[in-house]
Amino acid sequence: MRALLLGGLCPSITARALTSSSVADNVHRFNFAEVVRRARELALTPFDGALRRLPPGIDSLDFDSWRDIRFRPDRAIPLDAAKSYRLETFHLGFLYKRAVAINLVEKGIVTPLLYSPGCFDYGRVKLNKPLPSDTGFAGLRLHYPLNDPRVSDELISFLGASYFRFLGREQQYGLSARALCVEAGTSEESFPYFREFWLEVSEEGEGRATIYALLDGEAATGAYRFDVAPGQQTTLDVAATLFPRRAGVKFGLAPLTSMYLTGENDHRVRDGFRDELHDSDGLLMLTGADEWIWRPLSNPSSERTTSFTDKSVKGFGLMQRDRIFESYQDLELAYESRPSYFVEPKGDWGAGRVELIELSTPDESNDNIVASWTPKTPPAPLQPFSYAYRLTASLDDRSLSPSGRVVNTFTAPARALGSAEKARPGACRFLVDFARGDLAYYLTDPSEVEAVATATKGVILRSSVVANPHIEGLRAMFDVAVAPGATSDLRVYLRAGARSLTETWTFPWTAPALQTSPQTLAADRPDGPDLQAATLSQQPIRN
Repeated sequence: MRALLLGGLCPSITARALTSSSVADNVHRFNFAEVVRRARELALTPFDGALRRLPPGIDSLDFDSWRDIRFRPDRAIPLDAAKSYRLETFHLGFLYKRAVAINLVEKGIVTPLLYSPGCFDYGRVKLNKPLPSDTGFAGLRLHYPLNDPRVSDELISFLGASYFRFLGREQQYGLSARALCVEAGTSEESFPYFREFWLEVSEEGEGRATIYALLDGEAATGAYRFDVAPGQQTTLDVAATLFPRRAGVKFGLAPLTSMYLTGENDHRVRDGFRDELHDSDGLLMLTGADEWIWRPLSNPSSERTTSFTDKSVKGFGLMQRDRIFESYQDLELAYESRPSYFVEPKGDWGAGRVELIELSTPDESNDNIVASWTPKTPPAPLQPFSYAYRLTASLDDRSLSPSGRVVNTFTAPARALGSAEKARPGACRFLVDFARGDLAYYLTDPSEVEAVATATKGVILRSSVVANPHIEGLRAMFDVAVAPGATSDLRVYLRAGARSLTETWTFPWTAPALQTSPQTLAADRPDGPDLQAATLSQQPIRN
């Protein structure tokens, strides 16, 4: 096995190709089974998460200094004959102190990639002496002509723990995915990490790139295969085999991580001129019973975990539905161009739950949203647990949910301003806009449509449906009263007769605690019977 030194790419790649051709018939060919074998053997050994001390010069980099070290584009490594896929690596430093091994695979022959300082532009970072060839890398990224045949854009990256991100056409990075989460939302949470990668590009057919990865962690080891297919909606086919190190662990499969600070339905935190600020605005789920569920995200004042128990789940994802620039007004960060990620299991994942964790955050610098699938029965220690799924990055989820879908969620006081009706503690009005599907058909006569609203606690006081021509859809409005301080799981969908017209909107709402001053309560919570006269805090935003 030879090593490919980054410092002299062209001669090394040529030599590697000649070596592969001459000995291919006499050597062991690498495949995914080799990664599974490595993961099984690793699980039999005690976990060692100790970090090797970084060399002087990069052991104390802050974020700006680390970011100043950039891979030189002219040293990118072509992975296929057409040079469509190009490999670049991330430098160690800052938070990224754990080195990962990177290997190239050609015709089954593995060539380790060695570090070379000549492949990096160090910017303002000054090193007293060159770093050794065993320094290693923090992660990797693949480039591909995604948006323009003449430009090699970043397609997918792996950096930190088991995090990865990938893009479709005309998208900008937002949320992230992970290989595995362990005891998420508990004091026992840990972060397994990728310790080695193998990269291969098939020269047949569409020439898809494959990344194999070996996962290590205190709770489990794992073998992963990622097959990436670039396009308008880039897809990532993931196959995994886990080997738990101990029993009773809560694993989150296909976890997604995002950020939600503020939006149309949650104004607890405001951010100057930006009315909305989020990488994702909702959780979309397709249950095993073929029900589409939409759960708006929020930035709660304290951690909140919501579970959707299901059997044979067919899909879930964190979506960015609001694609209107005016919602965000951010010329640099382009939140309207951040992708949605949707997970589609391959095969039957059995009984379990989609778990949504929402953490409180004061600003947009924290990823405070996690969604994953947790099996009802934890995988057994040291026994292989295999599963697979497709992950899609898109800007438009209309092809996923074929019926009417939620485009806006608002809250308002539970009565019309000026009504003589007395204020009712714990009452609130919810306004949910649905569009697409067959809803435009009912614009001229929305009385044919019923809003089916339910609450696990409290009572639905009234509900109605009105036309919303601005979105060519319908608005469902309902008032709910819940005991002050109590939490009720709310649901609403639209139907005509016995036929469901929309996905199901759901949200856990906590009624404000009872105010000490009745006068203040009455002033803050005017409510009444006139649903159509509700006063909103902002105008609807069309998606």
